[in-house]
Order: sequence, then C-alpha cells, then structure tokens
Amino acid sequence: MTAMTLVTLAQQQPGLGTGGVRQWILDNLLPLLLLTVAVLLLWLGGGKGDNAGVMRRLGGVIIALAIVGLAVTTDAGENIGSWLAGLFTGG
Repeated sequence: MTAMTLVTLAQQQPGLGTGGVRQWILDNLLPLLLLTVAVLLLWLGGGKGDNAGVMRRLGGVIIALAIVGLAVTTDAGENIGSWLAGLFTGG
C-alpha cells in the first residue's frame, strides 16, 4: 500500500478513542490486580498469624477499590483525580 492509501483509509475511520483499552483494563487487568492483592495479603500476613495487620491493610484496599469503582461507574475519573491531587498539593 502506498502512504496516500493509508492516509485515506485512516481518515475514513469513525474516530479513535480509548474505549477499547478502558474496557480491556476493566475486564482483565483489574481482576488480576485484585487477585494479586488478595494472595499477597493472605501470604504476607495470614501465614504469620498477623490477622489484625491483614485487616488494616484490607481497609486501605477497600478504600482504594471504592475510589476506583466510583471513578469507573460514574465516569468521574478526572474529577476524582483532581480531588486526590488537591489533597497533596493543597489546591
């Protein structure tokens, strides 16, 4: 194919977006990360009998999951990111 043909084909496409990548992350990467966190929590804390330490870490994981869930389900990711950045920058 020539370069002009590729340009013409690219211009005929309806538009580029991140919808496919976002859906792939939600369907594949997020469950894998959750499984990894669960296994690490059980392996690091549960094996030593430190159940209180596991529960403390689990509280942080639940808060993080709530923020991710809120950002994904309401499409408010940009606003939540700005709010979190404001916590650290004071703005």
